[in-house]
Amino acid sequence: MTMTTELLISLTILTPVLAVPGILLFGNKQNLREAVSLIAAAALTWLSVNLFQQLQAGTVLAVQWWELLPGLTIAFHVEPLGMMFALIASSLWFVTVVYAIGYMRGHNEQNQTRFYACFAVAIAAVMGVALAENLFTLFVFYEVLSLCTYPLVTHAGTDKAKHGGRVYLGILLSTSIAFFLPAMIITWMQSGTLSFTAGGVFEEGTSVVLLSVLLLLFAFGVGKAALMPFHRWLPSAMVAPTPVSALLHAVAVVKAGVFTVLKVVVFIFGIDAVQSLPVTQWLIYLACASILLASLVAMRQDNIKARLAYSTISQLGYITLGAFLASANGVLGSALHIAMHAAGKITLFFCAGAIYVAAHKTLVSELDGLGRKMPYTFAAFTIAALSIIGLPPTGGTWSKWTLMLGAVDSDQLFVLAVLALSSLLNIVYLLELPARAFLRAAPASENDHHHGGEAPWPSLLALCVTALSCIVLFFTAGPIMQFLQGISLT
Repeated sequence: MTMTTELLISLTILTPVLAVPGILLFGNKQNLREAVSLIAAAALTWLSVNLFQQLQAGTVLAVQWWELLPGLTIAFHVEPLGMMFALIASSLWFVTVVYAIGYMRGHNEQNQTRFYACFAVAIAAVMGVALAENLFTLFVFYEVLSLCTYPLVTHAGTDKAKHGGRVYLGILLSTSIAFFLPAMIITWMQSGTLSFTAGGVFEEGTSVVLLSVLLLLFAFGVGKAALMPFHRWLPSAMVAPTPVSALLHAVAVVKAGVFTVLKVVVFIFGIDAVQSLPVTQWLIYLACASILLASLVAMRQDNIKARLAYSTISQLGYITLGAFLASANGVLGSALHIAMHAAGKITLFFCAGAIYVAAHKTLVSELDGLGRKMPYTFAAFTIAALSIIGLPPTGGTWSKWTLMLGAVDSDQLFVLAVLALSSLLNIVYLLELPARAFLRAAPASENDHHHGGEAPWPSLLALCVTALSCIVLFFTAGPIMQFLQGISLT
Protein backbone atom coordinates (compact mmCIF):
# COMPACT_ATOMS: atom_id res chain seq x y z
CA MET A 1 0.00 0.00 0.00
CA THR A 2 1.37 3.39 -1.01
CA MET A 3 1.02 6.03 1.66
CA THR A 4 0.27 9.60 0.55
CA THR A 5 2.64 12.32 1.72
CA GLU A 6 -0.23 14.01 3.58
CA LEU A 7 -0.99 10.83 5.52
CA LEU A 8 2.71 10.24 6.18
CA ILE A 9 3.13 13.68 7.75
CA SER A 10 -0.07 13.36 9.78
CA LEU A 11 0.92 9.93 11.12
CA THR A 12 4.35 11.24 12.07
CA ILE A 13 2.67 13.78 14.33
CA LEU A 14 -0.17 11.57 15.60
CA THR A 15 1.54 8.20 16.15
CA PRO A 16 2.70 9.03 19.71
CA VAL A 17 -0.84 10.17 20.61
CA LEU A 18 -2.32 6.98 19.15
CA ALA A 19 -0.10 5.03 21.56
CA VAL A 20 -1.63 6.70 24.63
CA PRO A 21 -4.84 4.57 24.79
CA GLY A 22 -2.73 1.40 24.64
CA ILE A 23 -0.43 2.67 27.39
CA LEU A 24 -3.43 3.45 29.60
CA LEU A 25 -5.19 0.18 28.76
CA PHE A 26 -2.20 -1.87 29.87
CA GLY A 27 -1.44 0.31 32.87
CA ASN A 28 -1.38 -2.68 35.24
CA LYS A 29 0.64 -4.89 32.87
CA GLN A 30 4.00 -3.22 32.67
CA ASN A 31 5.49 -5.48 29.98
CA LEU A 32 2.61 -4.77 27.59
CA ARG A 33 2.51 -1.07 28.51
CA GLU A 34 6.18 -0.64 27.76
CA ALA A 35 5.87 -2.74 24.60
CA VAL A 36 3.28 -0.26 23.32
CA SER A 37 5.71 2.61 23.96
CA LEU A 38 8.55 0.78 22.19
CA ILE A 39 6.39 -0.14 19.19
CA ALA A 40 5.11 3.44 18.88
CA ALA A 41 8.67 4.83 19.14
CA ALA A 42 9.90 2.37 16.50
CA ALA A 43 6.97 3.26 14.22
CA LEU A 44 7.66 6.98 14.65
CA THR A 45 11.33 6.48 13.79
CA TRP A 46 10.33 4.51 10.69
CA LEU A 47 7.91 7.25 9.61
CA SER A 48 10.56 9.94 10.17
CA VAL A 49 13.09 8.02 8.08
CA ASN A 50 10.48 7.70 5.32
CA LEU A 51 9.88 11.44 5.40
CA PHE A 52 13.63 12.01 5.20
CA GLN A 53 13.96 9.72 2.18
CA GLN A 54 11.12 11.47 0.37
CA LEU A 55 12.59 14.88 1.16
CA GLN A 56 15.95 13.70 -0.21
CA ALA A 57 14.17 12.55 -3.37
CA GLY A 58 12.86 16.07 -3.92
CA THR A 59 9.23 15.42 -2.97
CA VAL A 60 7.28 18.44 -1.69
CA LEU A 61 5.99 17.37 1.72
CA ALA A 62 3.13 19.49 3.02
CA VAL A 63 -0.32 19.08 4.55
CA GLN A 64 -2.93 21.48 5.93
CA TRP A 65 -5.17 20.29 8.76
CA TRP A 66 -7.54 23.23 9.06
CA GLU A 67 -7.91 26.95 8.51
CA LEU A 68 -8.95 29.05 11.51
CA LEU A 69 -8.98 32.39 9.68
CA PRO A 70 -8.11 33.26 6.09
CA GLY A 71 -4.36 32.68 5.89
CA LEU A 72 -4.12 31.43 9.48
CA THR A 73 -3.82 27.65 9.39
CA ILE A 74 -2.66 24.59 11.27
CA ALA A 75 -0.37 23.27 8.57
CA PHE A 76 2.87 21.36 8.18
CA HIS A 77 5.75 21.48 5.73
CA VAL A 78 8.93 19.39 5.85
CA GLU A 79 12.25 21.18 5.32
CA PRO A 80 15.81 20.10 6.27
CA LEU A 81 16.08 21.83 9.67
CA GLY A 82 12.72 20.51 10.90
CA MET A 83 13.44 17.09 9.41
CA MET A 84 16.69 16.85 11.37
CA PHE A 85 14.91 17.81 14.61
CA ALA A 86 12.18 15.22 13.97
CA LEU A 87 14.75 12.47 13.32
CA ILE A 88 16.62 13.32 16.53
CA ALA A 89 13.53 13.35 18.73
CA SER A 90 11.92 10.22 17.26
CA SER A 91 15.06 8.05 17.40
CA LEU A 92 15.98 9.22 20.89
CA TRP A 93 12.43 8.53 22.11
CA PHE A 94 13.00 4.84 21.38
CA VAL A 95 16.36 4.83 23.17
CA THR A 96 14.89 6.71 26.13
CA VAL A 97 12.00 4.25 26.52
CA VAL A 98 14.58 1.44 26.67
CA TYR A 99 16.50 3.42 29.28
CA ALA A 100 13.33 4.23 31.24
CA ILE A 101 12.39 0.55 31.51
CA GLY A 102 15.57 -0.07 33.48
CA TYR A 103 15.45 3.18 35.44
CA MET A 104 11.77 3.27 36.41
CA ARG A 105 11.74 -0.38 37.46
CA GLY A 106 15.15 -0.23 39.10
CA HIS A 107 14.07 2.76 41.17
CA ASN A 108 10.53 1.47 41.78
CA GLU A 109 8.98 4.71 40.54
CA GLN A 110 5.29 5.36 41.14
CA ASN A 111 2.78 6.48 38.45
CA GLN A 112 4.72 4.86 35.62
CA THR A 113 1.65 4.63 33.37
CA ARG A 114 1.10 8.39 33.61
CA PHE A 115 4.79 8.88 32.90
CA TYR A 116 4.74 6.89 29.64
CA ALA A 117 1.46 8.47 28.51
CA CYS A 118 2.59 12.07 29.07
CA PHE A 119 5.92 11.21 27.48
CA ALA A 120 4.14 10.11 24.29
CA VAL A 121 2.03 13.28 24.11
CA ALA A 122 5.18 15.37 24.57
CA ILE A 123 6.87 13.64 21.64
CA ALA A 124 3.80 14.31 19.47
CA ALA A 125 4.09 18.00 20.40
CA VAL A 126 7.77 17.97 19.41
CA MET A 127 6.86 16.50 16.02
CA GLY A 128 4.34 19.32 15.56
CA VAL A 129 6.97 21.93 16.39
CA ALA A 130 9.53 20.33 14.07
CA LEU A 131 7.24 20.07 11.03
CA ALA A 132 5.21 23.29 11.48
CA GLU A 133 4.64 25.20 8.25
CA ASN A 134 4.03 28.50 10.00
CA LEU A 135 4.66 30.32 13.25
CA PHE A 136 1.09 29.90 14.50
CA THR A 137 1.23 26.09 14.18
CA LEU A 138 4.61 26.07 15.90
CA PHE A 139 3.25 28.25 18.73
CA VAL A 140 0.29 25.92 19.34
CA PHE A 141 2.45 22.81 19.63
CA TYR A 142 5.10 24.73 21.59
CA GLU A 143 2.48 25.50 24.26
CA VAL A 144 1.12 21.94 24.23
CA LEU A 145 4.69 20.79 24.94
CA SER A 146 4.89 23.08 27.97
CA LEU A 147 1.58 21.84 29.40
CA CYS A 148 2.02 18.09 28.82
CA THR A 149 5.50 18.04 30.35
CA TYR A 150 4.31 19.63 33.61
CA PRO A 151 3.06 16.27 35.01
CA LEU A 152 6.45 14.79 34.12
CA VAL A 153 8.34 17.50 36.00
CA THR A 154 6.11 17.08 39.07
CA HIS A 155 6.15 13.27 38.75
CA ALA A 156 7.46 12.63 42.27
CA GLY A 157 4.55 14.53 43.84
CA THR A 158 6.73 16.00 46.60
CA ASP A 159 6.65 19.64 47.67
CA LYS A 160 10.01 20.13 45.98
CA ALA A 161 8.68 18.61 42.74
CA LYS A 162 5.55 20.78 42.85
CA HIS A 163 7.62 23.92 43.44
CA GLY A 164 9.93 22.98 40.55
CA GLY A 165 6.89 22.43 38.34
CA ARG A 166 5.44 25.84 39.25
CA VAL A 167 8.70 27.58 38.35
CA TYR A 168 8.92 25.52 35.15
CA LEU A 169 5.41 26.25 33.93
CA GLY A 170 5.34 29.81 35.28
CA ILE A 171 8.40 30.98 33.37
CA LEU A 172 7.55 29.16 30.14
CA LEU A 173 3.92 30.35 30.02
CA SER A 174 4.65 33.91 31.15
CA THR A 175 7.38 34.44 28.54
CA SER A 176 5.09 33.04 25.84
CA ILE A 177 2.14 35.23 26.79
CA ALA A 178 4.12 38.40 27.52
CA PHE A 179 6.57 38.27 24.61
CA PHE A 180 6.09 35.46 22.08
CA LEU A 181 2.33 35.94 21.49
CA PRO A 182 2.51 39.75 20.99
CA ALA A 183 5.51 39.31 18.66
CA MET A 184 3.56 36.82 16.59
CA ILE A 185 0.49 39.08 16.39
CA ILE A 186 2.58 42.10 15.37
CA THR A 187 4.35 39.99 12.72
CA TRP A 188 0.96 38.89 11.37
CA MET A 189 -0.34 42.47 11.26
CA GLN A 190 2.83 43.83 9.67
CA SER A 191 3.52 41.14 7.06
CA GLY A 192 0.11 39.51 6.54
CA THR A 193 1.56 36.03 6.92
CA LEU A 194 3.10 33.72 9.50
CA SER A 195 4.33 31.11 7.00
CA PHE A 196 8.02 30.30 7.26
CA THR A 197 9.45 31.92 4.14
CA ALA A 198 12.91 31.80 2.62
CA GLY A 199 14.52 35.20 3.21
CA GLY A 200 11.89 36.27 5.77
CA VAL A 201 8.36 37.66 5.63
CA PHE A 202 8.99 41.39 6.10
CA GLU A 203 9.06 43.73 3.13
CA GLU A 204 12.15 45.75 2.39
CA GLY A 205 11.93 49.12 4.11
CA THR A 206 10.19 47.81 7.25
CA SER A 207 11.06 49.98 10.24
CA VAL A 208 14.38 49.01 11.84
CA VAL A 209 12.95 49.95 15.24
CA LEU A 210 9.97 47.64 14.75
CA LEU A 211 12.17 44.76 13.61
CA SER A 212 14.52 45.31 16.55
CA VAL A 213 11.65 45.23 19.05
CA LEU A 214 10.24 42.09 17.42
CA LEU A 215 13.59 40.31 17.52
CA LEU A 216 13.91 41.09 21.23
CA LEU A 217 10.36 39.86 21.89
CA PHE A 218 11.03 36.60 20.08
CA ALA A 219 14.44 36.10 21.74
CA PHE A 220 12.97 36.41 25.24
CA GLY A 221 9.54 35.01 24.37
CA VAL A 222 10.98 31.63 23.47
CA GLY A 223 11.60 30.75 27.11
CA LYS A 224 12.55 27.17 26.26
CA ALA A 225 15.80 28.50 24.74
CA ALA A 226 16.80 29.37 28.35
CA LEU A 227 18.48 32.63 27.38
CA MET A 228 19.41 34.48 30.54
CA PRO A 229 17.66 35.86 32.56
CA PHE A 230 14.75 33.49 31.67
CA HIS A 231 16.67 30.30 32.44
CA ARG A 232 15.69 29.33 35.99
CA TRP A 233 13.01 26.90 34.82
CA LEU A 234 15.62 24.46 33.54
CA PRO A 235 17.45 23.80 36.84
CA SER A 236 14.05 23.73 38.58
CA ALA A 237 12.87 21.01 36.18
CA MET A 238 15.69 18.72 37.29
CA VAL A 239 13.41 17.41 40.08
CA ALA A 240 11.90 15.21 37.36
CA PRO A 241 12.96 11.56 36.94
CA THR A 242 16.18 11.22 34.95
CA PRO A 243 14.51 9.89 31.76
CA VAL A 244 12.49 13.13 31.70
CA SER A 245 15.59 15.23 32.30
CA ALA A 246 17.39 13.29 29.59
CA LEU A 247 15.01 13.52 26.63
CA LEU A 248 12.72 16.43 27.44
CA HIS A 249 15.19 18.77 29.09
CA ALA A 250 18.32 17.79 27.21
CA VAL A 251 16.68 17.20 23.83
CA ALA A 252 12.98 17.86 23.25
CA VAL A 253 11.96 20.87 25.36
CA VAL A 254 15.16 22.90 25.22
CA LYS A 255 15.78 21.98 21.60
CA ALA A 256 12.23 23.08 20.74
CA GLY A 257 13.28 26.47 22.13
CA VAL A 258 16.51 26.95 20.21
CA PHE A 259 14.93 25.38 17.12
CA THR A 260 12.20 28.04 17.31
CA VAL A 261 14.78 30.82 17.63
CA LEU A 262 16.61 29.47 14.60
CA LYS A 263 13.41 29.17 12.54
CA VAL A 264 12.38 32.72 13.45
CA VAL A 265 15.79 34.19 12.55
CA VAL A 266 16.06 32.37 9.22
CA PHE A 267 12.46 32.15 8.00
CA ILE A 268 10.63 35.07 9.66
CA PHE A 269 13.35 37.76 9.62
CA GLY A 270 15.93 36.39 7.20
CA ILE A 271 19.62 36.43 8.11
CA ASP A 272 20.34 39.57 6.06
CA ALA A 273 17.76 41.55 8.04
CA VAL A 274 19.00 40.19 11.40
CA GLN A 275 22.59 41.00 10.51
CA SER A 276 21.66 44.62 9.79
CA LEU A 277 19.80 45.28 13.07
CA PRO A 278 21.71 47.19 15.79
CA VAL A 279 20.04 45.12 18.52
CA THR A 280 21.58 41.94 17.12
CA GLN A 281 24.99 42.86 18.52
CA TRP A 282 23.46 43.21 21.98
CA LEU A 283 21.87 39.76 21.65
CA ILE A 284 25.25 38.31 20.64
CA TYR A 285 26.75 39.75 23.82
CA LEU A 286 23.86 38.30 25.85
CA ALA A 287 24.31 34.84 24.31
CA CYS A 288 28.04 34.98 25.06
CA ALA A 289 27.27 36.00 28.65
CA SER A 290 24.85 33.05 28.99
CA ILE A 291 27.53 30.68 27.72
CA LEU A 292 30.18 31.84 30.20
CA LEU A 293 28.03 32.60 33.26
CA ALA A 294 26.18 29.29 33.09
CA SER A 295 29.53 27.48 32.79
CA LEU A 296 30.83 29.27 35.89
CA VAL A 297 27.68 28.37 37.83
CA ALA A 298 27.96 24.75 36.64
CA MET A 299 31.46 24.53 38.11
CA ARG A 300 30.05 25.31 41.57
CA GLN A 301 27.30 22.65 41.50
CA ASP A 302 27.96 19.50 43.48
CA ASN A 303 24.66 17.89 42.47
CA ILE A 304 25.28 16.02 39.21
CA LYS A 305 21.96 16.87 37.54
CA ALA A 306 22.21 20.54 38.58
CA ARG A 307 25.69 20.70 37.03
CA LEU A 308 24.36 19.19 33.82
CA ALA A 309 21.39 21.59 33.83
CA TYR A 310 23.61 24.67 33.90
CA SER A 311 25.82 23.02 31.29
CA THR A 312 22.73 22.78 29.08
CA ILE A 313 21.98 26.50 29.54
CA SER A 314 25.54 27.23 28.40
CA GLN A 315 25.28 24.92 25.39
CA LEU A 316 21.93 26.41 24.34
CA GLY A 317 23.77 29.73 24.27
CA TYR A 318 25.94 28.31 21.48
CA ILE A 319 22.87 27.66 19.34
CA THR A 320 21.24 31.07 19.91
CA LEU A 321 24.64 32.69 19.38
CA GLY A 322 25.00 31.01 16.00
CA ALA A 323 21.53 32.21 15.00
CA PHE A 324 22.30 35.82 15.99
CA LEU A 325 25.64 35.72 14.14
CA ALA A 326 23.35 35.62 11.09
CA SER A 327 25.92 34.12 8.73
CA ALA A 328 25.62 30.94 6.68
CA ASN A 329 28.18 29.13 8.84
CA GLY A 330 26.69 30.52 12.04
CA VAL A 331 23.26 29.13 11.19
CA LEU A 332 24.75 25.83 10.00
CA GLY A 333 26.78 25.53 13.19
CA SER A 334 23.66 26.14 15.28
CA ALA A 335 21.67 23.51 13.42
CA LEU A 336 24.55 21.04 13.71
CA HIS A 337 24.93 21.72 17.43
CA ILE A 338 21.27 20.79 17.99
CA ALA A 339 22.15 17.25 16.86
CA MET A 340 25.59 17.01 18.47
CA HIS A 341 24.50 18.39 21.83
CA ALA A 342 21.43 16.13 21.86
CA ALA A 343 23.54 12.99 21.58
CA GLY A 344 26.11 14.16 24.13
CA LYS A 345 23.80 15.59 26.76
CA ILE A 346 21.28 12.76 26.73
CA THR A 347 24.20 10.39 27.39
CA LEU A 348 25.36 12.50 30.34
CA PHE A 349 21.88 12.46 31.88
CA PHE A 350 21.54 8.73 31.25
CA CYS A 351 24.81 8.24 33.12
CA ALA A 352 23.64 10.44 36.01
CA GLY A 353 20.50 8.33 36.32
CA ALA A 354 22.46 5.09 36.13
CA ILE A 355 24.74 6.28 38.95
CA TYR A 356 21.68 7.12 41.05
CA VAL A 357 19.94 3.77 40.46
CA ALA A 358 23.03 1.58 40.87
CA ALA A 359 25.01 3.44 43.54
CA HIS A 360 22.46 5.88 45.01
CA LYS A 361 24.87 8.77 44.42
CA THR A 362 23.69 12.24 43.37
CA LEU A 363 26.75 14.38 44.18
CA VAL A 364 29.99 14.85 42.28
CA SER A 365 31.92 14.70 45.56
CA GLU A 366 30.58 11.17 46.18
CA LEU A 367 31.97 9.62 42.99
CA ASP A 368 35.51 8.82 44.15
CA GLY A 369 36.51 5.32 43.04
CA LEU A 370 33.10 4.50 41.56
CA GLY A 371 34.56 4.00 38.09
CA ARG A 372 35.91 0.61 39.16
CA LYS A 373 32.35 -0.61 39.85
CA MET A 374 30.68 1.18 36.91
CA PRO A 375 33.34 1.29 34.16
CA TYR A 376 30.93 1.30 31.22
CA THR A 377 28.85 4.13 32.64
CA PHE A 378 31.84 6.37 33.29
CA ALA A 379 33.45 5.49 29.93
CA ALA A 380 30.20 6.59 28.25
CA PHE A 381 30.19 9.75 30.36
CA THR A 382 33.74 10.52 29.24
CA ILE A 383 32.89 10.13 25.55
CA ALA A 384 29.80 12.35 25.87
CA ALA A 385 31.78 14.94 27.84
CA LEU A 386 34.40 15.08 25.08
CA SER A 387 31.61 15.78 22.57
CA ILE A 388 30.20 18.62 24.69
CA ILE A 389 33.73 20.03 25.05
CA GLY A 390 34.25 19.73 21.29
CA LEU A 391 37.19 17.35 21.08
CA PRO A 392 37.72 14.62 18.46
CA PRO A 393 36.72 11.94 17.72
CA THR A 394 33.25 13.15 18.75
CA GLY A 395 30.51 15.01 16.90
CA GLY A 396 30.69 18.18 18.97
CA THR A 397 34.02 18.94 17.30
CA TRP A 398 32.35 19.89 14.03
CA SER A 399 29.51 22.01 15.40
CA LYS A 400 31.91 24.13 17.48
CA TRP A 401 34.29 24.41 14.53
CA THR A 402 31.47 25.59 12.25
CA LEU A 403 30.28 28.11 14.86
CA MET A 404 33.81 29.50 14.98
CA LEU A 405 33.78 29.85 11.20
CA GLY A 406 30.46 31.67 11.52
CA ALA A 407 32.01 34.09 14.00
CA VAL A 408 34.85 34.81 11.56
CA ASP A 409 32.38 35.30 8.70
CA SER A 410 30.46 37.84 10.81
CA ASP A 411 33.64 39.66 11.94
CA GLN A 412 32.84 38.78 15.57
CA LEU A 413 36.35 37.68 16.48
CA PHE A 414 35.77 38.08 20.25
CA VAL A 415 33.27 35.20 19.92
CA LEU A 416 36.21 32.90 19.15
CA ALA A 417 37.66 33.75 22.57
CA VAL A 418 34.29 33.10 24.24
CA LEU A 419 33.94 29.69 22.57
CA ALA A 420 37.51 28.73 23.45
CA LEU A 421 37.15 29.83 27.08
CA SER A 422 33.82 28.02 27.35
CA SER A 423 35.42 24.81 26.10
CA LEU A 424 38.10 25.09 28.78
CA LEU A 425 35.40 25.54 31.43
CA ASN A 426 33.60 22.49 29.99
CA ILE A 427 36.75 20.45 30.59
CA VAL A 428 36.87 21.53 34.23
CA TYR A 429 33.28 20.80 35.23
CA LEU A 430 32.60 17.72 33.06
CA LEU A 431 35.82 15.73 33.19
CA GLU A 432 35.98 16.09 36.97
CA LEU A 433 33.37 13.31 37.23
CA PRO A 434 35.21 10.52 35.38
CA ALA A 435 38.52 11.74 36.86
CA ARG A 436 37.14 11.25 40.37
CA ALA A 437 35.57 7.92 39.43
CA PHE A 438 38.64 6.41 37.77
CA LEU A 439 41.63 8.14 39.36
CA ARG A 440 40.66 8.49 43.02
CA ALA A 441 40.36 5.74 45.60
CA ALA A 442 36.97 4.97 47.10
CA PRO A 443 36.45 6.18 50.68
CA ALA A 444 37.53 3.62 53.28
CA SER A 445 34.00 3.48 54.63
CA GLU A 446 32.75 2.16 51.29
CA ASN A 447 35.42 -0.44 50.56
CA ASP A 448 33.30 -3.19 52.03
CA HIS A 449 30.04 -1.93 50.60
CA HIS A 450 29.16 -3.31 47.19
CA HIS A 451 26.80 -1.16 45.17
CA GLY A 452 25.78 -3.87 42.75
CA GLY A 453 27.92 -2.72 39.81
CA GLU A 454 26.25 -1.21 36.76
CA ALA A 455 22.65 -0.05 36.38
CA PRO A 456 19.98 -2.46 35.03
CA TRP A 457 20.92 -3.67 31.54
CA PRO A 458 18.28 -1.69 29.58
CA SER A 459 19.63 1.56 31.02
CA LEU A 460 23.23 0.49 30.44
CA LEU A 461 22.47 -0.52 26.85
CA ALA A 462 20.79 2.83 26.13
CA LEU A 463 23.64 4.95 27.46
CA CYS A 464 26.23 2.87 25.57
CA VAL A 465 24.25 3.35 22.32
CA THR A 466 24.01 7.13 22.74
CA ALA A 467 27.69 7.36 23.70
CA LEU A 468 28.59 5.42 20.56
CA SER A 469 26.43 7.83 18.52
CA CYS A 470 28.67 10.71 19.67
CA ILE A 471 31.58 8.99 17.92
CA VAL A 472 29.52 7.99 14.87
CA LEU A 473 28.47 11.64 14.43
CA PHE A 474 32.13 12.64 14.17
CA PHE A 475 32.51 10.51 11.04
CA THR A 476 29.06 11.25 9.55
CA ALA A 477 29.07 15.03 10.07
CA GLY A 478 29.85 15.64 6.38
CA PRO A 479 26.57 14.25 4.99
CA ILE A 480 24.62 15.95 7.79
CA MET A 481 26.20 19.32 6.97
CA GLN A 482 25.49 18.78 3.28
CA PHE A 483 21.84 18.04 4.10
CA LEU A 484 21.59 21.23 6.21
CA GLN A 485 23.75 23.39 3.93
CA GLY A 486 20.92 25.26 2.26
CA ILE A 487 19.01 26.32 5.40
CA SER A 488 20.22 29.91 5.36
CA LEU A 489 20.16 30.16 1.58
CA THR A 490 16.74 28.71 0.71
